[in-house]
Amino acid sequence: MSIDRKLIIIEDDEKFAATLKRSFERRGYEVVHARGLDEALTALTTFAPRYAVVDLKLAGESGLACVRALAGRDPSMLIVVLTGFASIATAVEAIKLGASHYLAKPSNTDDIEAAFLKREGDIDAEIGVRATSIKSLEWERIHQTLVEADFNISETARRLGMHRRTLARKLEKRRIS
Repeated sequence: MSIDRKLIIIEDDEKFAATLKRSFERRGYEVVHARGLDEALTALTTFAPRYAVVDLKLAGESGLACVRALAGRDPSMLIVVLTGFASIATAVEAIKLGASHYLAKPSNTDDIEAAFLKREGDIDAEIGVRATSIKSLEWERIHQTLVEADFNISETARRLGMHRRTLARKLEKRRIS
């Protein structure tokens, strides 16, 4: 199989990862699945992917660490970050760390493959006309602080000056699956 069709999926949700893996395999990709950074680094000792799909929020760790490790290992790797917790703060950090695209869940194989193929920015991208709401600003601040605290909810709550349970409830309300 050509090096151009090798993909690593870093995702802790087994069912979603299995579905994504099967879908990409049907499209001719050779796919390896890792549940986190350690498994991904182990897989990379024998597997050299051209593409990567990384979940932003992995069990016990940030997908941003995976993005940094993958991009550090191969700067030409095309990395797409998937998340159910999309925010401007995490999107910016993902791109700065080496991701080529950032997609909010639900995203399917077509969306991900299109992101791999789209290497250039789009100057004709639609610019929103709505002003940012207070709720959106709060959400962005929460996500920025989550990133800064390495997704530690207790530390994020402390930095924001709110009770941990309050923060957990806010995160549950805004979950995108």
